[in-house]
Amino acid sequence: MKKLNLGAVFAVFLLTAAACGSDDEANTGGDNASTGGSDENNSEEVSGSILVAGSSAMEPLVAAASEVFMEENLEASISVQAGGSGQGLSSIASGQVEIGNSDVFAEEKDDIDASNLIDHRIAVVGMGPAAHPEVGVDDLSTEEMIDIFTGEVTNWSEIGGADQDIVLVNRPDSSGTRDTFVKYGLEGNEPSSDAITEDSSSTVRQIISETPGAIGYLAFSYYDDQGSVLPLSVDGVEQTDENVMSGDFPIWAYMHSYTNGEPEGLTKAFIDFLFSETVQDGVIPEMGYIPETGMQVERDAEGNETAK
Repeated sequence: MKKLNLGAVFAVFLLTAAACGSDDEANTGGDNASTGGSDENNSEEVSGSILVAGSSAMEPLVAAASEVFMEENLEASISVQAGGSGQGLSSIASGQVEIGNSDVFAEEKDDIDASNLIDHRIAVVGMGPAAHPEVGVDDLSTEEMIDIFTGEVTNWSEIGGADQDIVLVNRPDSSGTRDTFVKYGLEGNEPSSDAITEDSSSTVRQIISETPGAIGYLAFSYYDDQGSVLPLSVDGVEQTDENVMSGDFPIWAYMHSYTNGEPEGLTKAFIDFLFSETVQDGVIPEMGYIPETGMQVERDAEGNETAK
C-alpha cells in the first residue's frame, strides 16, 4: 500500500506519453457504463473548470490524476472534493458537479435516480479493518469482526489481545466505504451506534493511529509505509491487492466516476485521461489502487460475484 510519489507519477507520465499510442482501455460496467478511451498523442490542450466530488476512498486517486492532467493542460482547472459516495451521487444526479465519485453502484441507492447516469468504472480498491498498532492481534475471524463492530465484544482481551477497551471508529450512512464494509465484511450487520463517526477516511486513520484500542475500516489506499494503523487479516487472509484480485479477500469495491449523460469538453477529456495508460498503469498502482483489468473476479450491483 503506497502513498503517492508525485515525482514517480510524473516520470511514468513522461515515459508513457513518449512510448505509447492511444490504445483504448475497455470499461466493463453495466448497461449505462462507458468505454473509456484516451488519445495521449493529442497535443491539443483543453481549458475550463470542472468540479468532482464524492467518495473519500477515491479522492486521493482522482486528485493525483487531476494534478498530472493539469500539468499538461495549464488552462484546465479540476477541483476534487471528498464528502462521501452519497454526496457524490446526489450531486451528479442533481447537476451540481460534473463528475460524481462513488465506491458503490448508483443503483444501490434508493434515493438516487440512476437512469441518466453513466458509469465510468476506473479502478478497484480493497477495504478492511484497521486498528491501533498495539491492540495485540493481527487477524480476526469474520465472526470476531462482526462481534467487535456490533458491540458484542468490547475489550481486545476477549479475543486474545491486549487488556484494552475497544474504541469503534465508524463512517456515516452516506459513506460508500461503510456500505462496502457492512455488506462484504460484516455480512449485512450494522455497526454499533456507540462509536466515533467521521466523514473523512483521513480523519478515521488519524483517530485510529492516535487512540489506544481503536478500530475502524479503511480503503487500502489510506495505509502508509509508516505503520500508523494496523491492517488486520480476516480469516487468515491478508489485505493485499493480490488477494483482492484473486477474490480471496472479499471486501472491495469498484471506483465509479459517474457523469450525468455522456461527458463533453473538459469532463470528457479528464474521463478519457483516467482510462489512459498514464493513470491505469502509473497513478492507480502507485496510489495503492487496482486496475480493473487485473481482477480475476467481477461483481454486479446486486453483489453477485463471478469469475471473469
